[in-house]
Amino acid sequence: MNKGFTVWFTGLPGTGKSTISHLLEKKLKEQGRNVEILDGDVVRKNLCQGLGFSKNDRDIDIQRIAFVCKLLTRNGVAVISAAMSPYREARDKARKEIGSFVEIYVKRPLEICAERDVKGLHKKAIEGEIEGFTGVSGPYEEPLNPELIIETDKETVEESTNKVLKRLTELGYINPKESATHVYSPEEEEKIKERLSRLGYI
Repeated sequence: MNKGFTVWFTGLPGTGKSTISHLLEKKLKEQGRNVEILDGDVVRKNLCQGLGFSKNDRDIDIQRIAFVCKLLTRNGVAVISAAMSPYREARDKARKEIGSFVEIYVKRPLEICAERDVKGLHKKAIEGEIEGFTGVSGPYEEPLNPELIIETDKETVEESTNKVLKRLTELGYINPKESATHVYSPEEEEKIKERLSRLGYI
């Protein structure tokens, strides 16, 4: 059985966590891996319904995600978590609970996140209409020692995803032969983004 692991994406809203997660899922499935994505918005709707955005509620949200990740990971699944998880302590607790944990800091300047925010949430937060919005009216604690930092304002989705695969190879979670996956053309990337947009991920 393949060794399970959790790729834990963290970063401000609008950095591209969900987009990269779905391309990573596709590439890992091409290698024959069982993959599950725990997207922050989807988890809140189905697993953490009723929770708000206070620090305590956010911590409970991350605890629940980490618990599911642990169960899947120990059963050989490649798990991808794409939740903001703004608090360092909560992420550190998730790392300890899951064990096979790869923290990926998805970084993009706040002003670019705001420019690409089709829902207009950044603008509302700046204008005071949304309280506790991460990075604007709510805190975000950057990872101190993540396994990888990807800067999505400087690279394509394909490049970011391949960096994740390379790091997983270096850490021994996938072998070098598996990491040599199909390279997506700009047109294929655009189709993936369109699909994610229709699903409400971006």
